[in-house]
Order: sequence, then C-alpha cells, then structure tokens
Amino acid sequence: MTSDLLESIERRLDPGHTAVMVIDMQNDFCAEDGYVEKVVGKDVSACRAVAPGVMGLVEKARAHRVPVIWIKANYDPERVPEGMRVKQREKSSVVCCGTGSWGAEFYGVAAAPGEMVIEKHSFSAFAGTDVERQLLARGIRTIVFAGVQTNVCVESSLRDAVCRGFYAVLASDCIASHTPPLHDATVKNVQFLFGDVLDRNAIGIVWESDTR
Repeated sequence: MTSDLLESIERRLDPGHTAVMVIDMQNDFCAEDGYVEKVVGKDVSACRAVAPGVMGLVEKARAHRVPVIWIKANYDPERVPEGMRVKQREKSSVVCCGTGSWGAEFYGVAAAPGEMVIEKHSFSAFAGTDVERQLLARGIRTIVFAGVQTNVCVESSLRDAVCRGFYAVLASDCIASHTPPLHDATVKNVQFLFGDVLDRNAIGIVWESDTR
C-alpha cells in the first residue's frame, strides 16, 4: 500500500479510495427466529433496528460511487476453524448460517447487481477470503464498517484491516450487537486505537464535500 499518511478525516474518507463493508446482516444474526435468538438466547432487536441505517449508508455510498462489499457468514461445521466449531457445539448442534438456509439470507438489506458478495467461514472477513486482493485491486485504502455483531465479526474484520494497512472507519449508527456493553467497548476501543468513529450522516457530509 502507498506510504503517504492520510492525516485528516477528509483525506481518509476520499470516495476515490474508500469502500463500505457490510458484515453479516443475515437472518440468523438479526431475525426473531434466527440462530442468535433461538439458540444462543440473546435479544437481537438492536440488530434488526440497524438495518435501515445500514441501507442509508449504502445508498450514500452508491450515490458517491463508493464501492459496497457485502460479507456473508457461512458457518457449516466442516468449513469453520476448529476453535469456532468447539464453541458452536457448546451451544447446539444447530448450524448458524448454513449453506442454502433461510438463516444465511440477508436481513433488511440488499446488494445491488454487480456489488461484491463475499462468503466467509470465520469471524474476520479477511480470514480465508480474497477480500484483501479485491480491495487492493480497486485502490481502496479506507474501509467503512457496518453490520453485526459489533464486538465479534465487525471488530475482528476491522482489526484485521488495520493490521493489513487499511484505514478503518466505524459507522456508529450502522452497527449493533446482542450485548450492549461489548458493543460499547468495541466503539471505545476503535476510537482509542484503531480508527475513526462517525455516524452515517457525518460520513455522508465528508463525501458530499469532495470536489474531485
């Protein structure tokens, strides 16, 4: 990646080198009858509530020709890392976001024709996928993160992105978790060390001020 530092938020969010990454907005993580509510026993109403905000961010991105990358989990037991498989079995033999299942389908969001949809089999979008190659091929330097769960797959993907040299922006009103204290901890940790935290309106204002 290039070595010139992007020292202002305006430069970091330049539409010419920014992408939006939407993570795991799927029925098993967001819907009332999904895996997290039925099997894990967690309230995911916050994840349902964030869907319109995610699509609002996506529409802003499309309007400014910012690429949108959709990340979908597939946690078939034979595909996930062994540590994840063990933790899954502690809860249930039910598969989360299994191949071809209702639980793996998008919840409250939709990719447009031509937008990348990348399947992952681990918490991070970068683990075992070609997402990094796809981003670099498009000249992407900054990733705006949205989706669920804030403290698991969003955070894992964001940390990996930063470690690979990307700038990270957390869209604060486009993320959610079934565990509010852990959601809050991720937001604070990103603010402290990993990147920028802005809501979708603030992100949109930066894109609208672009004068290219």
